[in-house]
Amino acid sequence: MKTWHLSFAGGLVALALGGVSGCGYTLVGKTSTLPVSIRVIHFRTLVNQTARVGLEQRLSSEIARELASRGRFSVKADAAGADAELAGAVKSFDLFAIAFDDSGRAKEYQVRVTASVSLKTLPDEKVLWENQSFTFQDNYALATSAASYVDRENEVIDSVGEKFAASLVSSLLEGF
Repeated sequence: MKTWHLSFAGGLVALALGGVSGCGYTLVGKTSTLPVSIRVIHFRTLVNQTARVGLEQRLSSEIARELASRGRFSVKADAAGADAELAGAVKSFDLFAIAFDDSGRAKEYQVRVTASVSLKTLPDEKVLWENQSFTFQDNYALATSAASYVDRENEVIDSVGEKFAASLVSSLLEGF
């Protein structure tokens, strides 16, 4: 009788594993809802609508790097031979102190970047993905040494640029 229970339990486990493997779940960042015909993306540097000088350059370079790292796409600065165009603007950059040390100096910040971004096919300009208010938000802790307080915004931009790009590209590719 114990043999029957063991083989029945083994069958249930095999059935459960077989059901899970066909459920459609995949690893984040490994899928795309874009048509397979999209292989070359023309990407223009984002337009900077903020007062923060150079923000668009830093974020744009991270977005291009992230797109290229996905393996399926090549990114070009010109439209010749491209299948799609990714364009947009950085609409806002906000940096808020959220935690302070005993001396009253900020030691943790919250950064929020909002951008308007669209991906269109070329040459017909059919919108494949668009988000007029793509918002990325993250907390960023800083060292509390006096020498590290020169330009917090550049440090934060460098730190969150990669995360912003990964979040944007994942949303774009996975259709969120």
